[in-house]
Amino acid sequence: MWDNFLLPGERVDGTGFGQLKLIQKPEEFCYGVDAVLLADFAAKAARGGSAVMKAVDLGTGTGIIPLILSHKTSLNQIYAVEVQQPSFERACRNVELNGLKERIVVVREDVLHVETNLSHWKGTFDLVTTNPPYMIGGAGLTNGNSAKTTARHETTAGLEDFIRTAASLLRDKGQLFMVHRPSRLVDICEACRRYKVEPKELRFVSPNKNTKPNILLIRCVKGGNRELKLLEPLYVYEEDGSRYTEELINIYER
Repeated sequence: MWDNFLLPGERVDGTGFGQLKLIQKPEEFCYGVDAVLLADFAAKAARGGSAVMKAVDLGTGTGIIPLILSHKTSLNQIYAVEVQQPSFERACRNVELNGLKERIVVVREDVLHVETNLSHWKGTFDLVTTNPPYMIGGAGLTNGNSAKTTARHETTAGLEDFIRTAASLLRDKGQLFMVHRPSRLVDICEACRRYKVEPKELRFVSPNKNTKPNILLIRCVKGGNRELKLLEPLYVYEEDGSRYTEELINIYER
């Protein structure tokens, strides 16, 4: 029934969020729990005040974060920026597939050039989300698949570029939500303070209670005061690995 939307090698998956569906191409990239956690983290802020009206996701991939935000919030203006042409086209089709063209706009652009090519966006957003590539440049093992390499490694824009761009897009007291690796925490905090988006909340995520954190969630406020709150850790699976924790299950149910 999805033939009009699918290209060779693609499939349609349920997301677990209402009736939302997602077109993915497994040989290129599929979203993970980090994107789900980030979207839920940001959604709490969007639900918390009517002032949050306009959001943008930098490096959106196939659009999973804007889709989840559309399900969890009443945001009526959600923009999504993606540099890779296949992912950009897939995100556009995901928006159409889910009947969300009135709420989500996908733009093909490199984060490196957003400030120049989309200068009219400067200072207009209440909320920015981003799940940037985790690996520095050529660090680690690069995948022969260029789409996976771009998604996982800083092949174009780096961590600082994402933070600088987010800072330029946010209005005063606007909020940046990011998911990344704990190993980059110092880099994140240093760059955020330099571009005047002050880290306010930090949450570490572990596979279970017996393992070290492998993900961090951070909320920053443009022009915010200097005070960082460490939130309770989040665990993805029960200790025996048999199922998601109640908190993860609740994330899908809210």
